Amino acid sequence: MHDGAFATLRVSREAGIVRVTLDNPPVNVLDVALMSDLMDLLRALRDDESVRVIVFDSADPDFFIAHVDMSLVDAPDAFDELAADAPEGVNVFQALGEQLRHQPQVTIVKLAGLARGGGAEFVVAADMAFAAIGRAGLGQIEALMGIVPGGGGTQYLAGRVGRHRALEVVLGADLYDAETAERYGWVNRAVPAEELDDVVDRLARNIAALPEGVVAAAKRAILPDDLSEGLLREHDAWAGQVVRPAAERLIRGGLSHGAQTRDGERDLEGLLRGLAG
Repeated sequence: MHDGAFATLRVSREAGIVRVTLDNPPVNVLDVALMSDLMDLLRALRDDESVRVIVFDSADPDFFIAHVDMSLVDAPDAFDELAADAPEGVNVFQALGEQLRHQPQVTIVKLAGLARGGGAEFVVAADMAFAAIGRAGLGQIEALMGIVPGGGGTQYLAGRVGRHRALEVVLGADLYDAETAERYGWVNRAVPAEELDDVVDRLARNIAALPEGVVAAAKRAILPDDLSEGLLREHDAWAGQVVRPAAERLIRGGLSHGAQTRDGERDLEGLLRGLAG
């Protein structure tokens, strides 16, 4: 893997750790380019035994991953090439989450900005996530677009926070702060923003310095849940909604009113709720 080979990622290495900074302006939408780069990176690292930890953060202090690119409403075939490589039984969005969940290295998200929709799904698919108090925000916003999460979010979230809170998050479609996300079990810990780098860096270096075989043994012992049936149910639920007229109207309306711009994304929930009438 050549660390400069990615258009939307900055990749650096130190002993046993790969640091991945997402950089896809203006708000780090999860578009074809970012998804392709993330999947290529994870595949390239999968068999690299010199890497024990992968840390993800963002070049943008306000946004980690905004959400899946809403302009797909006008280019429904944009992900077809990636979808052709997706494992059987998962859609293209779920394929990214499953690749991340089953990565042999320990994966850690350093969340200092907002992550909604597919961005929140990426956060919860990682092994661990640490969120900056006063800066981080998580939300599954899909219901406000007339759809439901379709990239593993319903399954990953229920495993972390329980069914009752997963329903609250998915149907309430609000943005949750770091402290609430920690209390729900959505992230490992909420930490003061000025301490986030130190907390994650110390953990990553401690894990990378463990004796040979410990990381692999722990990941073999603490396996991710088998979500194959749930992912099929999720895909069917998402696919059944995304073809309805309301979804297209709300997604197009969101884009025309400022979604995927820095101003519009600061209160995307409010923007979309304003279109519901």
